[in-house]
Amino acid sequence: MSDDIDEIASNIQRARISIQAAKDMIEKEYYDIAASRSYYAAFYAASALLLNEKVDTSKHSSVIASIHRLFVKEGKMDKEQGKSLNWLFELRGIGDYGVSEHVSSGEAHKSIKVAEKFLESAIRILSE
Repeated sequence: MSDDIDEIASNIQRARISIQAAKDMIEKEYYDIAASRSYYAAFYAASALLLNEKVDTSKHSSVIASIHRLFVKEGKMDKEQGKSLNWLFELRGIGDYGVSEHVSSGEAHKSIKVAEKFLESAIRILSE
């Protein structure tokens, strides 16, 4: 049990660090990287939630699907948070793999706000 608590705390810390890294990348106008870090902040927060539920998965699609199944559909997390996680995942795909398409400044700034809100929601759920 202690290992799970440590891993949950570690994921929350990684989420916070990823948000700060996204902000740092925005300052340098590295919008693709900022969006990627924002997604990872939400991914780490989602992973913490799943660990708390004893769900062990690391595949991105499985984490997202599990969040929808266990938290959004159960009413523990609002639908907007589920949509936000999907959007961040899509934006990360553009940032990490886009050839001619890139993340805009506006999208990068929004991604940070969305990731912060997702993290806040995860922390609230974990503290209940």
